[in-house]
Amino acid sequence: MSLRKRYGNWHYRFQHMRKEYSGDTGLAGTPQNMREAGKIEVAALEALEQGQRPVRRIEPKPFTKAVEEFFPVAEARYRAHPSSFKRIKTSLSSALVYFKKTPVHLIDGAKVDLYKTWRATSHEVRDITIRHDLHALSTFFTHAIRHHWASMNPIAEVDIPSDADAVRIHVLTEEEEEKYFQYAMSYPDLHDVGRIMINQGMRPEEVVSLAKADINLDSGTIKIRKGKTEAARRTLDITAETRRVLEPRLEGDSMWVFPSRRLHGKHIARINSAHDSVVADAAKAGVSFNLVPYDLRHTFATHMAESGVDLGTLAALLGHDSIRCVQKYVHISAEHKRTAMKRYDRAQRQRQRSRASRR
Repeated sequence: MSLRKRYGNWHYRFQHMRKEYSGDTGLAGTPQNMREAGKIEVAALEALEQGQRPVRRIEPKPFTKAVEEFFPVAEARYRAHPSSFKRIKTSLSSALVYFKKTPVHLIDGAKVDLYKTWRATSHEVRDITIRHDLHALSTFFTHAIRHHWASMNPIAEVDIPSDADAVRIHVLTEEEEEKYFQYAMSYPDLHDVGRIMINQGMRPEEVVSLAKADINLDSGTIKIRKGKTEAARRTLDITAETRRVLEPRLEGDSMWVFPSRRLHGKHIARINSAHDSVVADAAKAGVSFNLVPYDLRHTFATHMAESGVDLGTLAALLGHDSIRCVQKYVHISAEHKRTAMKRYDRAQRQRQRSRASRR
């Protein structure tokens, strides 16, 4: 029998009936806890000798404290994908308000269902937000089980909105686009970021992080150097309007197309804040905008698909590594579908006439 330190706790490991058993005592790996950890190890062996499975020790841990300890681990785990960690941290912020000091092991599927209801009614969030919240909780509970703060993942007992239900897509109409950018003229950074997004299909963070060195007006290209995947790191041919937006921004001493004294993430927040101001300004004039900046990318994708661009090419332009990822962005209009069916019908009738003439 032996004890060892793993993940900051005392773990036991021993053999019984030629089989190896190991487990986490749930006690911090300090000299003061070593004796108590040894007792837990002995109890586990005695349970096996009596024909029982070792009982996993659950450490009561308040949800707030557990999440506090989880965040540094999650941040290190998602070091290569900081946006994923940021999404998890943001999603768990509402759970912290709801569950507070409830012991982690007492949070079951029923309590999570009540949490879902609270998010949907008190905060009026969409299904996609609830989906993100539940996935973040599931990631947390996987960590909690490993550290013996819980014995099961309650998210397994809860209905999670499906991809189809959760994906929020809004494609701007021509009138909506025109009005939105009229109001956005008062916020130059938002206006120019938006025009580049709707012309190039870039993500907002890709636009605001552009360096002047990424722009080559001679070749007419934009190079996107950072991204989660190789597909996200791509080169795009710029449109005539994008060129007109970029040219004046390439002047000056700053190395950035959208210079800011703040960090990149704060710059995105500034764009979102400007968007909120546009929505508020429009509301005062009786104009309602039910959109977010990311919808400009959705609009680009849909317009490209409607113009006949195949999904493989569209995936490359958007920086996705599979066609499946692209399909959620493409919402073909009813008129475009009618036109496509008329074209197909004409082709079918032409083939039928050709067959009839050969008989």
